Amino acid sequence: MYDHSLSIKIGVHIFLWGGAVKFLGTKRHHDKWLRATENYELKGCFAMTELGHGSNVRGVETVTTYDSRSGEFVINTPCESAQKYWIGGAANHATHTIVFSQLYINGGNQGVHAFICPIRDSSGNVCPNIRIAECGHKIGLNGVDNGRIWFDNVRIPRENLLNSVADVSPRGEYLSSIKNVDQRFAAFLAPLTSGRVTIASSAVYISKIGLSIAIRYALTRRAFSMTPNGPEVLLLDYPSHQQRLLPLLAKIYAMSFAGLELKMMYVNRTPESNKEIHIVSSAYKATFTWNNMRTLQECREACGGQGVKSENRIGPFKGEFDVHSTFEGDNNVLMQQISKALLGEYIVCQTKKQPFRGLGLEHMNNPVPVLPSQLRSSILRSSEFQLDLFHLRERDLLGRFVAEVSQYQAQGESKESAFNLSYQVAEDLGRAFSERAILKTFIEVESKVPAGSLKDVLGLLRSLYALISVDEDAAFLRYGYLSTENAAAVRKEVPKLCTELRPHALALVSSFGIPDAFLSPIAFDWVGSNAWPSAQH
Repeated sequence: MYDHSLSIKIGVHIFLWGGAVKFLGTKRHHDKWLRATENYELKGCFAMTELGHGSNVRGVETVTTYDSRSGEFVINTPCESAQKYWIGGAANHATHTIVFSQLYINGGNQGVHAFICPIRDSSGNVCPNIRIAECGHKIGLNGVDNGRIWFDNVRIPRENLLNSVADVSPRGEYLSSIKNVDQRFAAFLAPLTSGRVTIASSAVYISKIGLSIAIRYALTRRAFSMTPNGPEVLLLDYPSHQQRLLPLLAKIYAMSFAGLELKMMYVNRTPESNKEIHIVSSAYKATFTWNNMRTLQECREACGGQGVKSENRIGPFKGEFDVHSTFEGDNNVLMQQISKALLGEYIVCQTKKQPFRGLGLEHMNNPVPVLPSQLRSSILRSSEFQLDLFHLRERDLLGRFVAEVSQYQAQGESKESAFNLSYQVAEDLGRAFSERAILKTFIEVESKVPAGSLKDVLGLLRSLYALISVDEDAAFLRYGYLSTENAAAVRKEVPKLCTELRPHALALVSSFGIPDAFLSPIAFDWVGSNAWPSAQH
């Protein structure tokens, strides 16, 4: 919340480098590298992305060959597109890196594997046969020294292969208990899960800061008058301003609850839950980071000219956190992965004639929800109705997606081609999965709160989250889940909810518990912060 570059540098060292050593390595790596990592006796980075290959990790072009005569691995960058790119910490300070590369043994490619490779000595000098350059100035996050790395016959000991998934014997025998190539590749990508969990959480924190600043400013800044010669009106008393900020506030409450649940899923993970954590973290990483950028833009505009000033933080945040939609997996690619996973679950359940279990898809085992023909306010605010509506959207979109992919395959398209041609329904399905999961968590949190004013306010926030999500998704009209009349009823309910939440706005942002120093001057005294002595200073 205080400094994005610092948090990223710590995250790369602890979670990416350290996480790879811990989860992809074995005792020989733990004994040698983990304590040194914790004590910062070395500084690690994570060389996965290449100039020519970002999200498509399976296609990385860096090559590592085993030399059985010397018992060493030899790492090479065979072409310019194979240079490791955007490697945080590599440009100036990292001493070691995890290299993801294709492993060749006796001329055969065993796929992508991970290796520990020194890139600088203890004096900070770049190691022989390694070339490093900076990636250049960025739109934000310039406290992180992103670098490019080339390898030219760099030799490392055989023991530097992270071997929890697969190993190579001194004689050059390839050894792995995971025979399935796809499962083996998935195991090598496990360290990325922690990154998606922390990025999703970070996006929520930053949205909370932006909303705290914009709402506090709107509670002191006045503009125009409702009557001739009348007093000017607080920004947040305008219905239009309420509808700019309060639905975003409801969304961030919903995403905060969902993010906390995701953290607990990760902390309490088991081998059996890894798949679900991968899918949910992908969904939330994409959804939360997209929402963060939209929130920051709206908060910047809602603060007018004051939002442009760097000291008020919202504008600089836009540049700092824009990259969240790209690193640890491009958001669009992650959302497609969700749809692919749901497609796989559907096919398995249908083929084996077994009920849906996990991923929150148990509702698929129930009859199709039947919605009321006319939506009154009491129905629109009912958590049962809201969940039924979200369930209806998700199950229908999953069925449509399966049918469309199957139709393309029947026409002779490959499975991958059929999936790519069905991308529009896949995007709708990814959104439906994510928003349903978020709403379900909100309802569970709310159900544990005893009757009273807090539960009432949570109910308003939950309803506003659900209804603004419906209003913003054309799928509800496109596929006929709602009639035009009922869609209009949803839209009319949103400003009513905003009006009811308006008296609680300050309490809702104060409850985030953000230290004053993490906010900005206009969140407290926008006139005083612009007084001449302060400006001169």
